Amino acid sequence: MFTLIFVYLCLLCCNLHAETKCIPKTSEFKMKGDYLLGGLFDIHHVNLLKYFSLSSYRRFQMMRFSIEEINNSTSLLPNVTLGYEIFDHCSDTKNFPGIFSLMSVDGSVQPWKESVNFSKVIAVVGTDTSTTTMTVAPLFMMDLVPMISYGASSSVFSRKQNFPSFLRTVHPNKYFIEIILSFLEKFKWTWVAFLYSDDDYGRDGLDLFVKKIKDTEICLAFSYGLKEDTDYTKLIKQMEALRINVVTVFTTKWTAERLIMSAIQQNVTNKVWIAVDAWSLHKELPKERGIRNIGTILGIAEPKITIPGFDDFISSFKAQNQCENPDHDPFCNQNCNCSSGSAEDIITADPSFNFPVYSAVYAVAHALHAVLQCGAGSCNKSIKLYPHMVLEELRKSKFTLLNQTVHFDKNGDPRFGPYAIVFWNESGDAEEIGSYTFHPKHNFDINESKIHWHGDKKPESFCSKECPDEYMKKQEGVHKCCFSCTICPNGTHLNTTDPYNVIKCNKTQWSAGGNTSCIELQLEYVKFSDPTAIVIMTGTVILLAFIVAISVLFALNYNTPVVRSAGGPMCFIILGCLGLCSISVFFFFGEPSVAFCVLRYFPFLLFYTVCVACFLMRSFQIAFVFKISAKFQNISGIWTKYNLHWIFISAAFFLQAILLIVRYSLEPPTKEKYYCDRNITVCDLKKFQTDSLISFILISVMVFLCFCFSYAGKDFPKNYNEAKTITFCMFLLILIWISFGTFAHVLDGKNIDVSHAVATLLSLYSLLLVYFLPRCYIILFKPEKNTEQYFQDLIQSYTRSCSQ
Repeated sequence: MFTLIFVYLCLLCCNLHAETKCIPKTSEFKMKGDYLLGGLFDIHHVNLLKYFSLSSYRRFQMMRFSIEEINNSTSLLPNVTLGYEIFDHCSDTKNFPGIFSLMSVDGSVQPWKESVNFSKVIAVVGTDTSTTTMTVAPLFMMDLVPMISYGASSSVFSRKQNFPSFLRTVHPNKYFIEIILSFLEKFKWTWVAFLYSDDDYGRDGLDLFVKKIKDTEICLAFSYGLKEDTDYTKLIKQMEALRINVVTVFTTKWTAERLIMSAIQQNVTNKVWIAVDAWSLHKELPKERGIRNIGTILGIAEPKITIPGFDDFISSFKAQNQCENPDHDPFCNQNCNCSSGSAEDIITADPSFNFPVYSAVYAVAHALHAVLQCGAGSCNKSIKLYPHMVLEELRKSKFTLLNQTVHFDKNGDPRFGPYAIVFWNESGDAEEIGSYTFHPKHNFDINESKIHWHGDKKPESFCSKECPDEYMKKQEGVHKCCFSCTICPNGTHLNTTDPYNVIKCNKTQWSAGGNTSCIELQLEYVKFSDPTAIVIMTGTVILLAFIVAISVLFALNYNTPVVRSAGGPMCFIILGCLGLCSISVFFFFGEPSVAFCVLRYFPFLLFYTVCVACFLMRSFQIAFVFKISAKFQNISGIWTKYNLHWIFISAAFFLQAILLIVRYSLEPPTKEKYYCDRNITVCDLKKFQTDSLISFILISVMVFLCFCFSYAGKDFPKNYNEAKTITFCMFLLILIWISFGTFAHVLDGKNIDVSHAVATLLSLYSLLLVYFLPRCYIILFKPEKNTEQYFQDLIQSYTRSCSQ
């Protein structure tokens, strides 16, 4: 771009005469003064068949009025007269002579030579659009001539390294996009189209919009850059096919006109059109026939600020007839032919960007006031004035104008001015229904009751209908707004910040499928006061009483045949171990701790191993006496001499003790286990079974061998058959623990604790009652059978029957 500008400058280094020779002294476009302000206004548009813009002409008159008002002021720039030189910036190519005229010194531009003189133009107000500003601004940046735009909102102008002397009195595009986003979020419109003018202004708006909606639920369903040759019929059909009901129109005024007129012709209905400030206050479009049918038009506009004296200025102004010069285009530079417009037409024209023009002129005046060190009634005109001096004061300026505090940020962007939210009502007016303020903080306020929606119902615009609270979204296609709804799995809840994912409940929480949050799990265990616990503990106490009673009875009758045949001293080991095993039952109740979990399993496994080992040795001895000893007398002698049965019992005890101590030392039983709908504080049974697998195998093998040996003695003496008793005991043990294993897979929570305690107690009762109770009966009620002679007769009878 700078190369192109340099070529133009080289070609036009001769004297420039931008104005026509026959312009009268009272020209609207120029006025002499001590210091000149340049002005660029697009009163005509050559590309649009020499379209005359009444709203731009109104802004042009606003600059003239502002300068006249300042010149009449006694407090601002006293004894200083501001002049102006304004050009109708109708075309980039046709307006270069006017631009160079503003830059020239004594009618000459010499870009290759550093001049000590500067043009009398101390600042330039304009231009209207970002594209034209992009073309013109670099020319003024070279000499740091302040350029204050009233309409260029592209983000690029905030870059001071590229546009060091550029300022503006209109907010940059990022603020308009923020307001548009506020619209969409407030009314929950997530499926939108973004139509933009295919130029610097529109493309910048699209880029900002795409970035702004990136982390929101809004999806850009369709975007298109509008040009002069756009096929609007095809464009609207594409939007209809995508079921888009909200359209943001980020374009210039004349481009929006063509789009809306095409929508009317194609009978588009029930859409929401969001207008930017470039066309939201359009005077003719809201009154077009059929405009109500296309839907609801909401817009962003400058608030209507009445500028005192402007209407009187226009009314007293007598339009000047401009003569034409055949060497110049009659619609560009300083030729207007605007006399056909009445004062009323100008006053009632679209007032967009009028206050930005007004504040831009006043900003320059206040900066000049500071540079010239103006005081009471006079300014120091002897100061050698350079454009960069005005620029420095402009950056620091802060003054009040019509209740607005005018000042700029470090990028030259305005830190003043709210925006109005307008609705095109049925009367054809842009009615203010809300506002958006930027300073001191951003605030969006809208009175929704003033909006009369087309069809009396607020339109919806979405790709997929919102999921119920308990469902997560599963994206379908490239747009996150297009999704299916899936119920949240058990143990999860919906992520409110990211509905496409779920959050797992933590260790102490739970959520059933389809819940929106996790709940704290309820701590549950069998209390000591629970009726079930009382019954089981009572049964355990009775068991202990039986054990004590049987021990006393056996001790008193220790030398009798019944006690000796039951195992003699081994009986007391079995009874003692049964008593120690019963201690485990008490630890199935109450709030568990690691110690409770250990005592729930450790005593039972250890001492129950001793009990089973004793029964195994008793069953082996019985089978050995009746089956083997007669054939292998040497083995019988070794067994008796070395007390191998005691060695085996001791070995089983120490092996089990080592296994349990090592296992529980390395990793104690877990004291908590969580279920789907509550937190049951129990010792983890499955972990206990896994960790104690070898201990279980040891007991199971001994039970199996005991069952086999005792079953082998089922045909021993009928009246007193100890083998049958042991067989039945082992059978009951197997049945009890298989039943518990089955129930453990069906039950949960404290029911497992209860069933485990019952299984433990039953297994103890089975050994005590089945094995010891018949012997107690004989001792107490059949003393005649508790004699040596009776036992010898049984054995001799069995021997004779076997020999026959």
